[in-house]
Amino acid sequence: MNRRLLLLLPLAGFLALSLFLYQGLSLNPFHRESALMARDFPAFDLATLEDPERRVDRSLLTTGELTLVNVWGEWCPECKREMPQLLDLSQRHDIRMVGISWKDTREKGLGFLEEFGDPFEINIFDPDNELGFELGVFGAPESFLVDADGVIRYHHVGYIAPGDVRDKILPEVERWR
Repeated sequence: MNRRLLLLLPLAGFLALSLFLYQGLSLNPFHRESALMARDFPAFDLATLEDPERRVDRSLLTTGELTLVNVWGEWCPECKREMPQLLDLSQRHDIRMVGISWKDTREKGLGFLEEFGDPFEINIFDPDNELGFELGVFGAPESFLVDADGVIRYHHVGYIAPGDVRDKILPEVERWR
């Protein structure tokens, strides 16, 4: 009897582990809260994409104006898909936008903006993931709504679809304006 039990223990362990791993496959990594929610936007000191001599820092986000910060890259297909929504938010809804050109080259980033449009007041150049790391970015695109005092109030992971503008972004903008 003990021998049968010993043979069944590895099978029971395998089945339990399989169930645990299967359950993990159903989790959506895009539905996660930012650890930075309700905290100050991280400190940084980086060049702009447009001018390597111009440095910007966190004070860019403490101007007394609500800002949508969007992390993007030329290599990112979803960034290209969301650009019409970002242009609309910037132009039609008058939302201040700052871009973070993430893990890109200057030439490719500038080419991307020329081809798809530039809704951003300024683009922070982050080729080495310095600011992206501080923000906990794990993939582009990601967006952060930052209030007038530089505090992160909303975090959107992934592509901003047209429905997301209406159902998620604009209600958050109105809430924090």
